[in-house]
Amino acid sequence: MLKILFINPGEKGEKVAEDKEKKSEKEKVLELAISQIEKQFGKGAVMKLGEAKVVPIEAISTGALSLDLALGIGGVPRGRVIEIFGPDASGKTTLASHIIAESQKTGGTAAFVDVEHAMDPSYASKLGVDIKNLLVSQPDSGEQALEIVETLVRSGAVDVIVIDSVAALVPQAEIEGEMGDQQMALQARLMSQALRKLTAAISKSKTCVVFINQLREKVGIMFGNPEVTPGGRALKFYASVRMDIRRVEAIKQGDVEIGNRVRVTIKKNKVAPPFRKAEFDIIYGEGISREGSILDVAVEQGIVEKSGTWYTFGGQKVGQGAEGARSFLKENQQVTKEIEAKVREKLAVLKTVKSVATSATRR
Repeated sequence: MLKILFINPGEKGEKVAEDKEKKSEKEKVLELAISQIEKQFGKGAVMKLGEAKVVPIEAISTGALSLDLALGIGGVPRGRVIEIFGPDASGKTTLASHIIAESQKTGGTAAFVDVEHAMDPSYASKLGVDIKNLLVSQPDSGEQALEIVETLVRSGAVDVIVIDSVAALVPQAEIEGEMGDQQMALQARLMSQALRKLTAAISKSKTCVVFINQLREKVGIMFGNPEVTPGGRALKFYASVRMDIRRVEAIKQGDVEIGNRVRVTIKKNKVAPPFRKAEFDIIYGEGISREGSILDVAVEQGIVEKSGTWYTFGGQKVGQGAEGARSFLKENQQVTKEIEAKVREKLAVLKTVKSVATSATRR
């Protein structure tokens, strides 16, 4: 049997009014709670995401244009934890030194925590690091190193801190123990505690903290990748960017080896899409070849044309062979700047077109 229910319009209006009253009461309670939080922890401790200003993430260049573009924001993000890892002599410290140099060029203050006690000031100077104004520490233990890092971060006056390396952060208990003593997971616990304390301070101070790490191999792994980074899993979780750097091939001038071609894989990226790759040259005694990186990206984007062994830009021959073109760009910085500007302009347009196309597809 079909039943027809009649709703009194007056009852409906009363219900709407009652709901509005409840909502306004909830809003008052929420406002009171927010004001109490702000009194205790300061203004901005809690806010509506729509009311907060969206501030673009600041970045520090790596010195290699291809890597800056692969990172998605023009370099390594400030106020975040970064991990650079890879095999021995792959260019980890060189890359970190270039980040320091680029920060100093823009008036930033940098610190190098040399846990391995192996820093070469003359080599750092060749890479463009201002060693006169570089803060350097050579701590005796892992605890001391991380306490120094914490103090520098909390000061809010340092832009970049490089820790070289995680594998060398030896806990005090291990130093005081005998050779051969088994110390279970001391380093992992040390890193976990330090990163728990540091993360919030790093974000507030906008300091870029770069951890250099080595590689180890798990014993008895038959399938899968046996490689693992020391220091436990905490750094993997807390790092916003993880970069895996590897040598691809040697760069030779005749029979003489003058450098290495390296590939960086962005294994993790919280500020842009991950798993991008970038290749660039590291020249012995010079570091990352800035001109070589610009040339590679310009050829890829069709701004510099490559015909056989000759490179051409705007109808003008830039050089024969990669080494010849690099030398020309090094001597003619005005042309280099022009090429770099055109590359960045083209990629910015492509990025805008892509974002518009994506938003149109979503609709």
